[in-house]
Amino acid sequence: MEALSAVFAASFIAATLFPLPSEAALLVYLHAHPGDTVLAVAVATAGNTLGGMTTYLIGRIIPRRRVDPRVLAQVKRWGAPATFFAWLPVVGDALCAAAGWLRVNWLAALAFMAAGRVARYILVASFA
Repeated sequence: MEALSAVFAASFIAATLFPLPSEAALLVYLHAHPGDTVLAVAVATAGNTLGGMTTYLIGRIIPRRRVDPRVLAQVKRWGAPATFFAWLPVVGDALCAAAGWLRVNWLAALAFMAAGRVARYILVASFA
């Protein structure tokens, strides 16, 4: 259970403003517990999605001048579906923050964030 807690924590932290390779934590766990793939992917997805929603909430309170205008334009154009790509390096945090700043429906953002993240973790788990 401690190892799963570490996967959750790494995934959560990686989805906030701190760069951390949550995929590595997932792979290490899966090498030690190969029969727990579904559980590990679910835990990593939950942690990473909650971290993304934390950044979304931060986006709701940041001043207007602090949001990257290029990312903002994409979220304005695509809305909640843009957050599907919130797992991407560099722009992912900005997508979450921009969605919060624009007051994109939080439930839709949550659903698209989770879908993108679970797809990524399933792909990562396939390499274990």
